[in-house]
Amino acid sequence: MIGIDLFIAGWALAALLMLLAWAVQWRTADAGIVDVAWASGLGLLAVGYALLADGDPLRRMLMAIMAGGWSFRLAGYLLVNRVIGKPEDGRYQRLRAHWREQTQLKFLGFFQAQALLTAIFAVPFLIVALTPERPPLIAVLVAIALWLLAVGGETLADRQLAAWRANPVNRGRTCRAGLWRYSRHPNYFFEWLHWWSYLLLAWGSPEWWLTLLGPALMLYTLLKITGIPYTEQQALASRGDDYRAYQRSTSAFIPWFPKPEFPDVQDCD
Repeated sequence: MIGIDLFIAGWALAALLMLLAWAVQWRTADAGIVDVAWASGLGLLAVGYALLADGDPLRRMLMAIMAGGWSFRLAGYLLVNRVIGKPEDGRYQRLRAHWREQTQLKFLGFFQAQALLTAIFAVPFLIVALTPERPPLIAVLVAIALWLLAVGGETLADRQLAAWRANPVNRGRTCRAGLWRYSRHPNYFFEWLHWWSYLLLAWGSPEWWLTLLGPALMLYTLLKITGIPYTEQQALASRGDDYRAYQRSTSAFIPWFPKPEFPDVQDCD
């Protein structure tokens, strides 16, 4: 089946990309490059599936533009703001300290596990690319509108936080304005929301339900693994009571109005 063949090919491409990222990590002693490779790998798979699959050309073109645009923007942001000229992320510092012996071998296994996850996360792209019928116009329009809202919101949240962190006056303080007034993790929320656009692009496919892997896996990752739990642990360690007050007043994930008993709103600009 062409779908299985393309999935295996996508997995192989992701494995090669992660092997190169692991080599960069070995040379730089910074495993944060794995996040850049994960984000860019999804874009490469989306474009590859769009070129090689035999589904409706409109679906494939839209999927390549949307998934590729989301992917390469995120990869560029992570590279500039989290890797180049920055210390290694605390998650990977702890892994390095914990593993000690055979660190590079274990990082190789970790990077290849990320390659498999990349291939699984890209399944919605593959389903869209394989669907032969032309999608309904309403599904296309809603998918594009949702994608614009989600990627625009994620980009705005990232820029607001980057501007806040760039100001030395804000050291030790929590950004509570812009999108960060309504959610403690608006970037994560819009990241998750973006995945629903591929469900709409797969409208009419008998395997449409497989596109639910994207939002389901992303939600679990953000809420239970490397998203909110780790970020909030780091924030509490660095900002203490200020962040605890922020937790009490502000929604953790879905944007909502802050509780009135905590009216302290600071400008991110």
